[in-house]
Amino acid sequence: MPGRDDLLVEVERLAAELDGTDPPTLLDVRWRLAGPPGRDDYAQGHVPGAVFVDLDTALCGPPGPAGRHPLPDPAALQAALRAAGVRAGHPVVVYDGGDGMSAARAWWTLRWAGHRPVRLLHGGLPAWTGAGLPTSTDEPTPTPGDVTARPGALPVLDVTAAARLAAAGDGDGVLLDVRAAPRYRGEHEPIDPVAGHIPGAVNLPAPEYVDGGRFPSAEALGDRFVAAGVAAGAPVGAYCGSGVTAAQAVFALHLAGRPDAALYVGSWSNWVADPRRPVATGPTPGG
Repeated sequence: MPGRDDLLVEVERLAAELDGTDPPTLLDVRWRLAGPPGRDDYAQGHVPGAVFVDLDTALCGPPGPAGRHPLPDPAALQAALRAAGVRAGHPVVVYDGGDGMSAARAWWTLRWAGHRPVRLLHGGLPAWTGAGLPTSTDEPTPTPGDVTARPGALPVLDVTAAARLAAAGDGDGVLLDVRAAPRYRGEHEPIDPVAGHIPGAVNLPAPEYVDGGRFPSAEALGDRFVAAGVAAGAPVGAYCGSGVTAAQAVFALHLAGRPDAALYVGSWSNWVADPRRPVATGPTPGG
């Protein structure tokens, strides 16, 4: 079972590793749901040696009925990772603007594609600069990598599996909806055409288990997930609007000792693409 050091790296340790003889491959995956693209931020300053990888175009497939951030084509993902210098079996560190969301989706995507040695920089770029460490505007030209994408190394929920998990009884499994409570209740939906949640899903908004991109201890995370209905030995999955925040939930579940946690990649944007699918509203799983 992966430990915290296999999942997170603090800035001091990363700085030491980057000064070593064989540093990890460093990927800047800054991204916003709305606003200027992350590449603009990267051009203004990044951790020295980091290569920018775009979440929308490199780590996800084109938006459509499968969701706003569906699974990438394995061949296209492999090409993007090789262009960024990712080598088979060689450590990768991913970071974002500090909230940990796009970094967690990058972490999840690499792990899903079979690349196991990948960690998330705890606190992202703000933690790096907050420690007084330098940034650079130089864009490196990495030596092409040789990683091979082998999809399926992490569990994925399709729409049928998500519905089945949401309908599981107490202790038999739980599907976590990690969007903000007003979106879950159907009171506010700023992005997708239908408001509400998957019937049976339990709301656990992301700020209840991660604070500004900082993750508490495994024990604290475990307690919070148990309180939400995550039972030992029973299946657990997560969804959000398009599978980015939910990837962070899966990351947190790994930290809590649940590496079997599944991601509904299509999430709400996939669920509501078919108007025949049921929608619940209100504060409880059943609506």
